[in-house]
Amino acid sequence: MLETIFQPIYSSTDQLTTSVYLICSIASLVLGAIIAWAAGFKSRQSKSFLLSLLLIPVIVQMVIMLVNDNVGAGVAVMGAFSLVRFRSAPGSAKEIVSIFLAMATGLATAKGYLALAALFVVVICLIMVLSNFIRFKEKDDLQRELRITIPEDLNYAHEFDDLFETYTNSQKLLNVKTANMGSLYKLTYRVELKSEDDVQRFIDDLRCRNGNLEIAVLLPAVNEGTL
Repeated sequence: MLETIFQPIYSSTDQLTTSVYLICSIASLVLGAIIAWAAGFKSRQSKSFLLSLLLIPVIVQMVIMLVNDNVGAGVAVMGAFSLVRFRSAPGSAKEIVSIFLAMATGLATAKGYLALAALFVVVICLIMVLSNFIRFKEKDDLQRELRITIPEDLNYAHEFDDLFETYTNSQKLLNVKTANMGSLYKLTYRVELKSEDDVQRFIDDLRCRNGNLEIAVLLPAVNEGTL
């Protein structure tokens, strides 16, 4: 019984009928809607991106049905797609996975494997949704950008070495610039904290060294989740 569920609703030798085409198209749109919902779950996605995920499966399905078992048409379509250039901001890993999922779904529905496509989409989308509730502790979670303002007469080269050894696993001086007509220096470090709980004590100890001037601990300016 289980084996028959994953059989295609039509074979390559069968004539494509209107009812088969409509069934495959409806399945592609429904599965595309599920993919779009999973991609937008607890994440900020643009309306155009979600609409693309909705329509990609049915578009891919249409293309595959048109070039089915036709090598010449397949080469022509590949040439047409090679002319398309996508000019957009770099996508996150989740967005790229969603696009590939939508394309794979369109391929499956085009060949008539509707049950297989549905199972595939449900499993992958379930994993995507559950990943929003699971937080993986990564080393990058403790990366911070540290900005310290010091007076010009303070030798910053080794002034904070003992504090860095106490509160950080690593540190690197990224930038030094003058401020207030040269009477102050602004230092920018990239540090990896040993623990987030020690940030306040770290700042208090730094204030004792820099004359209670401005100190800032910031998240590093990176795009999370990009490939």
